[in-house]
Amino acid sequence: MRANITIYTFLLLLSSSCGTREKKTNQKPVEIPTVTVERKDLQYDHLYVSNIQAIRNVEMRSKVSGFLEGIYVDEGETVKKGQVLFRIGDSEYENEVAKARAMLSMAEADKKTAEVEQQRVKILVDKKIVSKTELDLATSRLNAATSKVEEASSTLEIALHRLSYTVIRAPFDGEVDRIPLKAGSLVDEGTLMTSVSDISAMYAYFNISENEYLSYERARKTRSAKELNRSVCLILSDGKEYACKGTVETVVSEFDGSTGSIAFRARFPNPDKLLKHNATGKIKLTTNMDAALVVPQKSVFEIQDKSFVYAVDKQDVVKMKHVETGDRINKYFVVRSGLEEGEVIVYEGIQNIKDGMKVKPLKALEAAPAVTTLVR
Repeated sequence: MRANITIYTFLLLLSSSCGTREKKTNQKPVEIPTVTVERKDLQYDHLYVSNIQAIRNVEMRSKVSGFLEGIYVDEGETVKKGQVLFRIGDSEYENEVAKARAMLSMAEADKKTAEVEQQRVKILVDKKIVSKTELDLATSRLNAATSKVEEASSTLEIALHRLSYTVIRAPFDGEVDRIPLKAGSLVDEGTLMTSVSDISAMYAYFNISENEYLSYERARKTRSAKELNRSVCLILSDGKEYACKGTVETVVSEFDGSTGSIAFRARFPNPDKLLKHNATGKIKLTTNMDAALVVPQKSVFEIQDKSFVYAVDKQDVVKMKHVETGDRINKYFVVRSGLEEGEVIVYEGIQNIKDGMKVKPLKALEAAPAVTTLVR
């Protein structure tokens, strides 16, 4: 009887073990969405904070002191090159000119006298009436008189310049900024009268990182001027795009040591004079990337600051692979290394699988677009 119970118990345990093994064997693989890695031609935009400046902006400062007698323009007015803007009282400077003219006349008269004296002494020396020493003295007096004429002429020129400084004219066609003084104000030498800005075209300065600068320069050197897209867009402070395209003209010579960036300068036409000096906006710089490998952001996960994806092989087994990612473009990463075109990777649900696990791949509905936008 006891032997029968033992045999029955053994058969029961064996049956239970077989059932468990059969259950595990019949377990279905996890269904997981996947995508195929493809190469895409991308066009993406970088946004950079920009400072907008007039192509020419000059502070108009007085070169002489005096009372401001006339203001001939208004704030914001458009002026032409050479147009009179201000006039400072000039009576003092006219007196200086008159005095300088008189001094010049006296010096010229003394020079004339010295010339006549030299000629007279020269005749006497030739006749051996006086010694050659007298001629040397007469020549020295003539040289001194000539120097006095040159000095007086220079003084007159300076006086005329100072007189001309009492009239302040526009250096070029432009627009007048704020005028802080009123007629009758006492003006000192160096006083700021106003600023004149040439806003027929505008400069937009923006900074980019060293890596982006290197990429730009490599593209510039490997492509022809026609192929390289140097045009940029300007986003105004209200979020709207400026109607005219700009062109990248130049790059400054040094990196900013504190930020590691370098300044670019773009030029924009300003036919309607909408842009003003010291305005702000954002530069939109468009970059083309040919045949880039793009993977969904959902497919990438990090372990100890390294990026990984789950690749699915031909036997539908997942394998964790290390990848090096570049720019993040909306919901996608550009892959620099670690994957090849045509490989299948897990799209999402990576928390439900592990390395070496067999899965049932399902094609994800979402795919990477051919053209997208990167905003920085």
